[in-house]
Amino acid sequence: MHRIADKIVDFFKWPIAIFMLLSLPALIKSLDYFNFTNVKYWALFAGFLFFFVARTMMDSSVRASMEVLAHELTHAFFALLTFHKVNGLKINSDDSGGNMSFEGEGNWLIIIAPYFFPLFGLIAMITISVYQWFAPMNIFICAAFGYIIGYHVDTVCSQIHEKQTDLPKVGYPFCAIFLPPANLWMVGWMMAFNSRGWGGISTFNRLIWHLDKQYFNYVINLLGF
Repeated sequence: MHRIADKIVDFFKWPIAIFMLLSLPALIKSLDYFNFTNVKYWALFAGFLFFFVARTMMDSSVRASMEVLAHELTHAFFALLTFHKVNGLKINSDDSGGNMSFEGEGNWLIIIAPYFFPLFGLIAMITISVYQWFAPMNIFICAAFGYIIGYHVDTVCSQIHEKQTDLPKVGYPFCAIFLPPANLWMVGWMMAFNSRGWGGISTFNRLIWHLDKQYFNYVINLLGF
């Protein structure tokens, strides 16, 4: 099963990259549709900024261990999503990196997933959803979620460097095209969730599709087709 999944994922590698690149204007424009004056976003931004204040007081070894753990767990998560059996996960004792082993050859999505997908953000959203069965969303939860977004942004930025071994495997041109819009899309998801839960994510996706169609029609008309 994982062989079929790998072939499908690899087949759509460049079409997805091109789609993400073409969606970049829509992703930037979508910021205009967020109600940033809402108190939920004030709390979110407070938590986001607090992360970077707290980061300066974190023990560097603890921070590095968390980054490596999140990195390898994200590899493992996407391996499982594409039907691979995960055989093991190892973190180097000096926190210089780690390794996740699985059956099969794998695909580009497994390799690049930690550089755009907020696994801890997904866990936080699921946790918040469970919490909301018992109590309503409040500004403290929003602030905590903002802290998670800050962690995601910081982790992604700190992992993208010339010594990173994953990026050459999928190609630097692909990374340059795919990663910026993919990260904007994921952050958009989390901000939309902060406002309206899972329904907010659905609304955000529909907005991007709507803006994409607007830009596509604009380009078609501009070219005279």
